[in-house]
Amino acid sequence: MIEGLVAGSIWGEPEQRAGKNNSLFVLAKVRAQGTQPELVIVNVIAFDHAACQALLERHDGDAVSLSGSLLPKVWIDKQGVSRAALDMIASRVLALDVSSAAHPD
Repeated sequence: MIEGLVAGSIWGEPEQRAGKNNSLFVLAKVRAQGTQPELVIVNVIAFDHAACQALLERHDGDAVSLSGSLLPKVWIDKQGVSRAALDMIASRVLALDVSSAAHPD
């Protein structure tokens, strides 16, 4: 895997799940613009408590930047076209808090 930074928007709603020994993690999908005019889907998993909390505070369409380990993948769509995708283990989540940005103290 490689370390990387991804910027995009949340696609759907992040969800928390429990793994073995009831360890909690969060799954999310992020739409990011690729080098082509098409979008790249980033499948995100987070184990770090702060990253999990930040993801759970985001909603569909919210802008977000994530850093962590990336694994590039390729998948074939229904028309047989190869599409790029990324799997990410997010260690940090950076999100603009629109309410505080609109009303700075």
